[in-house]
Amino acid sequence: MIGIDPSAGMIQQARSSTSKEQYPNVEFHQASAESIPFLRDASTDLVIAGQAAHWFDYPKLFPELKRILRAKGTIAFIGYLDPIFIQCPEATEILKQHAYGDSLGSYWSFPGRAIVEGKLRDIEPPLSDWERIHRIEYEPNVEMPGRGSGTMFLDKTMKIRECMSYIRTWSAVHAWQEAHRDHLRREEGGSGDVVDWMFDEMREAEFAWKIDDWREKEIVVEWPTGLLLGRKR
Repeated sequence: MIGIDPSAGMIQQARSSTSKEQYPNVEFHQASAESIPFLRDASTDLVIAGQAAHWFDYPKLFPELKRILRAKGTIAFIGYLDPIFIQCPEATEILKQHAYGDSLGSYWSFPGRAIVEGKLRDIEPPLSDWERIHRIEYEPNVEMPGRGSGTMFLDKTMKIRECMSYIRTWSAVHAWQEAHRDHLRREEGGSGDVVDWMFDEMREAEFAWKIDDWREKEIVVEWPTGLLLGRKR
């Protein structure tokens, strides 16, 4: 099993969290998906991309995947959208307003973000080289856990503070933080950042969140997802 990423920092993090003793068959290389020269022709059975396929240069990607995959080798790309806070419709709507409105809307990278929002439908493997193209999607039902449309892949029960930490991993939030270095999050002693502010609004809107230790409250979170599968001819 070989993991690749163009970021040296991500490769370092992956190596430090993956014990060679526990996972002797796992290795990591800094590389892009469009150029993997250390893999031989027809040497690979499966290529997986998790929340990464929207960054790829497709005219360069698919020839390289065709080269490294064995006959009938498989590609599997999964992308997920913004989390849905189940049974918290007001909080979910506030998150969406901040994510794509004045707060964070201008900080997303396009067209990549639009590809994610479209559940990877815009990614089209060339039919001359790929067959059995299959798409599996899921759209949560904000009112009831596990009752969305399609096949659910990602769900988790999380504390609200964990949700806040997760939102802070967004690339748009990182870009916002770079542009607003004077607005530190409250847990760092600052007056608050964009995530603090949006969750303040959520707490005001959701009656069940109006408790003293509200950040420790657990909620069910589901992610809208798109899975693209294909097989080399």
